[in-house]
Amino acid sequence: MERAATERVKPRARDLVAATPDSRNRYVDLIRVVSIGIVVLGHWTMAVLGYRGGKFTGANLLELNPDLQILTWAFQVMPLFFIVGGFTNGGSWASAQRRGTRYADWLRAKSARLIRPALWFVAFWTLIPVLGVTLGILPTSVARTGAEEVSLPLWFLAVYVLAIAAVPALFTVHQRYGGAKVLSGLVLAAFIVDNLRFGADVPIVGALNYAFVWLALLELGFLWREDAFDGGRWVPWLMMAGGLAALGVMVRWFDYPVSMISLSHAPRSNALPPSLALVALGIWQFGAALLFAAPANRWLRRPRPWLAVVVANSMIMTFYLWNMSAVVLAAVLLFPTGVAPQPEALSTAWWLLRPAWWLACAICLLPFLLGFRWAERPVDPPRASRAGRPGVAIALLGTAAAGGGFALLAARAFPVPGSIVLIPTAGVLLVALSAVLTHVDPIAPLRRGGRAGY
Repeated sequence: MERAATERVKPRARDLVAATPDSRNRYVDLIRVVSIGIVVLGHWTMAVLGYRGGKFTGANLLELNPDLQILTWAFQVMPLFFIVGGFTNGGSWASAQRRGTRYADWLRAKSARLIRPALWFVAFWTLIPVLGVTLGILPTSVARTGAEEVSLPLWFLAVYVLAIAAVPALFTVHQRYGGAKVLSGLVLAAFIVDNLRFGADVPIVGALNYAFVWLALLELGFLWREDAFDGGRWVPWLMMAGGLAALGVMVRWFDYPVSMISLSHAPRSNALPPSLALVALGIWQFGAALLFAAPANRWLRRPRPWLAVVVANSMIMTFYLWNMSAVVLAAVLLFPTGVAPQPEALSTAWWLLRPAWWLACAICLLPFLLGFRWAERPVDPPRASRAGRPGVAIALLGTAAAGGGFALLAARAFPVPGSIVLIPTAGVLLVALSAVLTHVDPIAPLRRGGRAGY
């Protein structure tokens, strides 16, 4: 049966590969896959887990050895992912306008692609701790630790789903005033917020940079789509040098954190909320990526590499959502049983065992991929939204509920009996509400009307 299913799916993927026009920038799709792969590998490396004295232990590699925080300048690639998001979603909205698609319908369709796989993730991890603790299989402390680890990837969805909702408005401003002016304005706004936040010690204003920083990166994607960076071979090098120089100045003279990800015990953060450093990070990484654009696009015109990218993109959100679940599963299987040795963290033996740990995490990720990748299959569009402002309001409310629910779960984890329950439960309910308001059918890809495949 499995072989027959594989034979049915493969032609669909191959047909899609054959139908891809030569004009498509396939490199954008490759960057999306590589970016998420780097993020996942970073998660698996930074998680320093163990089991001693009958208890699980956990620490962050970058806090154990602060000298390694500089590596986040290369491996924190979410800014690059947002640039890709600007490229693809800007093009999607432009295409929707040409077809006469209403904003509410466009937003619901876009949000559903994130909410549907996340809905199953949230449902699974809401149920497991409750059952485990209630049945006496899991101690409350273990369930709480696991819930905190697996919920970490949701912070990205909280930001990204709201950023997508802002794409049409940003695109309109982009068309009216030009990308250079819009980007300059957003960067200036982020600079002012950072000065108030860090310089004047007004931390509450930092939340404004959730808009200014991430929208600036989306704007870079709009500009890329319009070939604004094709001015010569020197452009990528200038972007790389400028981005790195800006990061160096921020860290050396303005007390920005070295780490481009948030750390539990750090007094400042470049990510939560974001700072202007993430824009500089995105610029240098984007410049580096542009160096390989032409040869990568030529390589991706070959059927096999492009097929691999198409297949990887068909399950990319599943891969991202469940990557920390694989870490937790690997720790539970390997450490209490004594199967895996547990040398001192950051010792030579510990580093030599990292490839084996990555392999174990990859193996533990497979059941989650096989079990839930179907949730990302494309489906037929839901029924049209209500016309006018009511339809827009419902779509925006659904998207906001998704962002709020994901944010609460990322910050406070999933509900665990005997521990924190109220706020995580509110997060779960908000995610469920978002599915109702955006008309997300959780099992639509399994229905006969769903367009199964890649």
